[in-house]
Amino acid sequence: MRHARTLRRLLAAAATAFALASPAAMAQTPGSLDPRPLPALANPDDPALPAKELFGRAAEPAPLEARALGSYAGGCLAGAMALPVDGPGWRVMRLSRNRNWGHPDLVALLERLAAATPQAVGWPGLLVGDLSQPRGGPMIWGHASHQIGLDADVWLTPMPERGVSPAERETMMATSVVRPDRRDVDPEIWTPAHARLVALAAREPRVERIFVNAAIKRALCRDTTGDRSWLSKVRPMWGHDYHMHVRITCPPGQAGCEPQAAVPPGDGCDATLDWWFSDEVLNPAPSSGGGRREKTLADLPDACRRVLVAR
Repeated sequence: MRHARTLRRLLAAAATAFALASPAAMAQTPGSLDPRPLPALANPDDPALPAKELFGRAAEPAPLEARALGSYAGGCLAGAMALPVDGPGWRVMRLSRNRNWGHPDLVALLERLAAATPQAVGWPGLLVGDLSQPRGGPMIWGHASHQIGLDADVWLTPMPERGVSPAERETMMATSVVRPDRRDVDPEIWTPAHARLVALAAREPRVERIFVNAAIKRALCRDTTGDRSWLSKVRPMWGHDYHMHVRITCPPGQAGCEPQAAVPPGDGCDATLDWWFSDEVLNPAPSSGGGRREKTLADLPDACRRVLVAR
């Protein structure tokens, strides 16, 4: 019982952090066909400057050996590789954000998923959202994680067979598969193909976690037959009603990358899932939103300084 109360407190704290760190994470934000660079910083060497202001202005990857440095929500990325904006079986969305950068292992994984999607899922291909910034690090707005090139958002909307236009890449909205009351998936939208896509990604050995709305996890728990081992990787998270957040493990043997704690044993279809449908989650009390300190460069691994200045 004490463990359950502790878990609830931790999850509630995570909910607050998620909402504060990621004001746009709960909703889709259109991009721009005419993106403008951010203005120059008056004092980029100010030690109190939020790290997101520095990494958010890095337009190109650091020309270094590919390394994921730090933790998923506190690090940076050296030697990033861009996921091509068009590929055999995928299209990258929101190009104006310049967030289609990842560790080469992540790019390779997404290419494998896209190649397998037509046969395994029945979709023409994938629409891919944010990976990381060119040098990783905290983002000026949006995700609290996605900092070390090992996270990617894959839309739960199939790639149109005709492809997507430049305007559609910036303005097209993915479709939420969750009912308005957030207690289950919408039977008019959710299909077995959605479940096959999540399972396809979760069965990848390098995939460490997949974050989805709790209603999606509930549907997968209810409908999955046969092998259920992959369900343990699928974790409920606020938002994530129109995309799945795919996270891979640290590159093998790469020092400096901090792995996440292992997922709990079991398939995650137990009472811990029920909490996500409680009133405190579905109808949380308003939060003051105060007291959060922005991470500075000093809060990130020392190697991130080199990543920022590498030319």
